[in-house]
Amino acid sequence: MTAACSDVPDDTSAADAGSPTRLIQLWSADTPAFGVFVPNERPRGEVAPDGSRLPPLYTSEGGASLGENPLLDYLFLNLEGNYDAEAVAAIAEGLDQSTSEGAPSLLVRIPPIERDGAETARARVLEALQLGADGVVVPHVRSPEEARLAVSFFADAGASVWSPDNPDGETLAMIMIEDAGALAAAGEIADTPGYSVLACGIGSLSGDLGSREAGEAGTQEVLQHSERVGLPNMITANAQDVEQRLEEGFLGLLMSGAGADEAIRIGRSAVGR
Repeated sequence: MTAACSDVPDDTSAADAGSPTRLIQLWSADTPAFGVFVPNERPRGEVAPDGSRLPPLYTSEGGASLGENPLLDYLFLNLEGNYDAEAVAAIAEGLDQSTSEGAPSLLVRIPPIERDGAETARARVLEALQLGADGVVVPHVRSPEEARLAVSFFADAGASVWSPDNPDGETLAMIMIEDAGALAAAGEIADTPGYSVLACGIGSLSGDLGSREAGEAGTQEVLQHSERVGLPNMITANAQDVEQRLEEGFLGLLMSGAGADEAIRIGRSAVGR
């Protein structure tokens, strides 16, 4: 899938005027938010005629179904490994079809800047926002310079990014720290102006640092920096650790799998929602 898409609206501004998204409403009040990875709808084991593995499948029907779940504050569409503009459009369309009030916000994770280059990443940020994403996640940010580059993508897209300096912003820009080099510069990365969410990819960081314990320590360090600069921090969680993560101060709890709803119920109960 190329970075350009004929289905992108003609207007060049990615920001839409209107009421704040569900995530922004919650985080503006320092209220924890709960979401899920958008599940792959392709049947398990399905392969192409030549036997090769098929990419994940996301449909508007799947998006609409998720939009009807009152437990969900946001959806996390993970396209880091396989960027697909049609998937963004499908999930956004499904959410638009939802009849429930306060539909979940849609965050789209694109591939790292280093994988396909800055201009491709820039085009993907613009495209995802124009297709209906409420925010874009830039993973594996490696340095303060790359953090500033990531933020520039949103400015170039014409997005009004929600941040401490722009509390009326309507778009979410999320930066992820996932390797040892970035962790060493976490303070300077955190100080980058113009973005919304700072998070640590604990799995990737643990792998890069050599142990889960080191990854956990790094995650806590990034959490401290996000709190210092007044930004929410997101982390994966489950029924066993969601209450702990809430006590630690995480404001974005991201679930997956069959136990997601139960984990969210536990988390919502813990914070009185």
